[in-house]
Amino acid sequence: MDAQKIILPILEKADVRINGDRPWDLQVRDRRLYGRVLRKGSLGLGEAYMDGWWECPALDELFRRLLAARAEAGLGWTLPEIWNRIQYAFFNLQSMRRAFQVAEKHYNLDNRMFERMLGPSMFYSCGYWRDARNLDEAQADKMALICAKLGVQPGMKVLDIGCGWGTLAGYLASRHKAEVTAVSVSAEQIAYAKAHSAGLPVNWVLDDYRNIVGSFDRIVSVGMFEHVGRKNYDTYMAEARRLLRPEGLFLLHTIGGNVDKNGVDPWIAKYIFPNGMLPSITAVGKSIASRFVMEDWHNFGAHYDKTLMAWEKNFSQGRTSRDFTCSSRGLRMFRYYLLSCAGAFRARSIELWQILLSPEGLPGGYDRRIHPDQAAARAFIRDRGGRSDRERQAA
Repeated sequence: MDAQKIILPILEKADVRINGDRPWDLQVRDRRLYGRVLRKGSLGLGEAYMDGWWECPALDELFRRLLAARAEAGLGWTLPEIWNRIQYAFFNLQSMRRAFQVAEKHYNLDNRMFERMLGPSMFYSCGYWRDARNLDEAQADKMALICAKLGVQPGMKVLDIGCGWGTLAGYLASRHKAEVTAVSVSAEQIAYAKAHSAGLPVNWVLDDYRNIVGSFDRIVSVGMFEHVGRKNYDTYMAEARRLLRPEGLFLLHTIGGNVDKNGVDPWIAKYIFPNGMLPSITAVGKSIASRFVMEDWHNFGAHYDKTLMAWEKNFSQGRTSRDFTCSSRGLRMFRYYLLSCAGAFRARSIELWQILLSPEGLPGGYDRRIHPDQAAARAFIRDRGGRSDRERQAA
């Protein structure tokens, strides 16, 4: 079987050429690429890129074209894809016992790398670019948007599930005078958050969300639901409902898929986010039913394209200037991850949702005419960046 003859028509459908002169064309360095992709699909394509078997100046646009043309359908079912689907169908890959694996694989990497890639906000989630001119403003505006939607008031008890490096929790405590409990399964993230929030009333907790106790006025979860998994959606929503007071609000910020399916891209699962899975509208809706009233569902997935492109630029510049240590293979892995995901959001094959939920329904309904305090959020991020610069200079 001539693998190249099978793959070329798939590429042609996406207007991608082999060794062409356009930025999104594939430059093949090793002809074994065709057989590897035919056998292993997306996993083979990504591993071949990491091994230097092919190049592409504009990976983001290549993937936009491949995904828009549904090129993966032309390959049929590969063994890695079949095994991936079987695992997600029959096993709970996001059980409590396995909850810390994603932190060990990804989030516990060198914080210097994340600082350089993400910028002073240290937000590893989509920015809100409506009024923003750069990444820092987009992340500050996202934080302001969340706080405005939740209507956080001084003295409220707020739970942040999957708090990352603690920026939102710190802002809620500092600007909104809330009493915050912030939870993560990453020891590195919790240590970083503690070191950058001295004096703020935040209770930092290294634990799984299923172990949290208490009663909260507001719950927020940003970029964590992707690690929960279909078999745990009901448990997650039941836990959120248990922890939220009857008059409270819960904001869920998550990437979502347009197709309802088990599994995730095999390359992403192996190299970036083990056990992860993107929820669908159907899956989220079923887990919400009988537990919450859906007050608002906001999709700004197109904004993730800009966010990922900014992260990739920061990452590549940081590695060039040796702000952190990264092997050549690690560089290729991260560029492939960031730019392929940018292409996926640009093709609108995946989305970003903010879903606002209440236990019993807000009297009179939710009013979308909110006024995010962008100026205060941007000042908080600028000050955080200034502190980080001073800390690096002192070190």
